[in-house]
Amino acid sequence: MALIHFFLLFLSVFPTSLADGVTPEEARELRDEVREMFYHAFDGYMEHAFPHDELRPMSCTGEDTLGSYALTLIDSLDTLALLGDREHFAASVEWIGKNLHFDINKTVSVFETTIRILGGLLSAHQIASDYATGMRIPTYDDQLLHLAEDLARRLLPAFETPTGIPFGSVNLLHGITSTAGGGTLTLEFGILSRLTNDPIFEQVTKNAVHGLWARRSRLNLVGAHINVFTGEWTQKDAGIGTSIDSFYEYLLKAYLLFGEEEYLYIFREAYAAAMHYLFNDPWYVEVNMDSAAIVWPLFNSLQAFWPGLQVLAGDLDPAIRTQAAFFSVWKKYGFTPEGFNLATLNVQHGQRSYPLRPELIESTYWLYKATRDPRYLDAGRDMVASLQYGARCPCGYCHISDVETHNQEDHMESFFLAETVKYLWLLFDLAAGPDNLIENGPYK
Repeated sequence: MALIHFFLLFLSVFPTSLADGVTPEEARELRDEVREMFYHAFDGYMEHAFPHDELRPMSCTGEDTLGSYALTLIDSLDTLALLGDREHFAASVEWIGKNLHFDINKTVSVFETTIRILGGLLSAHQIASDYATGMRIPTYDDQLLHLAEDLARRLLPAFETPTGIPFGSVNLLHGITSTAGGGTLTLEFGILSRLTNDPIFEQVTKNAVHGLWARRSRLNLVGAHINVFTGEWTQKDAGIGTSIDSFYEYLLKAYLLFGEEEYLYIFREAYAAAMHYLFNDPWYVEVNMDSAAIVWPLFNSLQAFWPGLQVLAGDLDPAIRTQAAFFSVWKKYGFTPEGFNLATLNVQHGQRSYPLRPELIESTYWLYKATRDPRYLDAGRDMVASLQYGARCPCGYCHISDVETHNQEDHMESFFLAETVKYLWLLFDLAAGPDNLIENGPYK
């Protein structure tokens, strides 16, 4: 296909480096460096922004971006536990249990609130209450679980639609909803149902999956936006990036977590369609969900989760090729832009930024875990260098507003601490030798 020739040309002009080998000693040093990166940003948040949602790392101030409930602290809890920081983890759990509440007059994103706040509370609850983690808090009395249940009940009105597909946002105090995109939230709501013995949370998210899948095209593709009242697609662009990525991700992970064959069946059908109609080896394009005509020859940065998902699905060969293609974009610019045009081999106009996203790092981790190929450690080392020299700023790490100029922007999303740094730490921990935490610690 034509895009293969573009890819070969791209690699010839901007070659990726050959793996020169990261020794276990160097892996431990890089793991320590990533740990320092985490605390540079976490301490900056706690000193200058807490209890606001997020840190403005250039001006060393705070901002409320989601709901004014210490978003970055909640999103960082499991990373603190992973790093073995009992003191900060226990103190954070205690503060959240005593001070956080959700009866506030705020309209919030259902999807973002679920994956960042609800997910953060649930993972921290399980860590704080389990002896096996080594982080159990003796005085902990399920405070985070109670908060998670309260939050989820406030989100339930978003699912009250004719299609079962949720509204994109909901008012936490009044339960008023507004129409936007609906996400698949099966992991967090499914875990909550199992912890509370209340099936309602899992059922509403199952209904949402059924509602979306029932409206797939004859090609087994889904679009980017749907009207939750009529079930009509308002944007029929099918892809694996923006607005659709979590649909595929949650299907497979829900099967792996809960063992329900229904999720696996839908995933297999959806994945086969994506590989047939969207895969333009090694890239992915966006197509019309009905005709499969290409509408966007674009690498979207959120696509970068896909090779990691393919590792979990056992489809390694295309994962290896696609990660190499995506990483070649990182090598060209030092970061991945939000959009890269595959026809011109340039940054897409209006999509020049890098907001510290974790997806490519996550896929690199999973591929190293599956293959132990040293090229992925080299890639991780390059990523650390880019973040340290390009994104580090006085109190944390800054968005890159333009990957060509490396101009910085005064914002740091909570997912930088919850995911970006975490996957880098996990990558080098795996290579650190037989005492690594992931294969031999409490989270193996």
